[in-house]
Amino acid sequence: MMTSLLTLEKVSSAYGQSKVLWDVDMDIRQGSAVALIGRNGVGKTTLLNTMVGVQKLTGGRIMFEGKDVSAAPAHGRARAGIGYVPQGRHVFPQLTVMENLTVGLAALSGRKGLAQSGISEFIFDLFPKLTQIRARKAGLLSGGEQQQLAIGRALAGQPKLLLLDEPTEGIQPSVVKQIERALERIRVELGVTILIVEQYLDFAWSFAERYHVMQRGQIIRQGSTREETAAEIAHLVNI
Repeated sequence: MMTSLLTLEKVSSAYGQSKVLWDVDMDIRQGSAVALIGRNGVGKTTLLNTMVGVQKLTGGRIMFEGKDVSAAPAHGRARAGIGYVPQGRHVFPQLTVMENLTVGLAALSGRKGLAQSGISEFIFDLFPKLTQIRARKAGLLSGGEQQQLAIGRALAGQPKLLLLDEPTEGIQPSVVKQIERALERIRVELGVTILIVEQYLDFAWSFAERYHVMQRGQIIRQGSTREETAAEIAHLVNI
């Protein structure tokens, strides 16, 4: 039986006086693939930001590998093994592809038992295009190339848990398929647990084993993508 990797217990968060997350409970098992779905503006990105330490808790706690990381800073969580690919990719436009990937190595600082021998060749095997454009500035890349770079940068830190916010947004279908295959390889070959926020339900169902639906800052439904179809859940997501 898979053990818990990340556990949220009654997690709440707010922007000033405006509460955004309300008593969110979630248990992500080691080695699993999970989709977090919901309409725009329900708090999905805020929840990811709270997991990685960008957004502060106002209540509850976050456990990672059995340790309470609720008060840990974002860089501390990255070094603990939480990787993040934010919505919009957020690559450094004036840096080259290789320089962007090198930034991801910072997450290895202070971590015991991990090789720090530079950028893993697995990243270039996963995304061969990055080899071809390694000297190009990231600001000149297409959306699909930037997304591959953002995933590669997160992988450079050798995460145990990889969070991706809308990884297919604004990307052409052929690249979406590449990303789907890459995520499956990351999970199977590297053993990385993956949580994606995704509006495109067909993509979520093709990859994730479990789903969580958010409405108004709360998890209102969860279940197995093998036991329920995307069509059965669509009314909770579509406007």
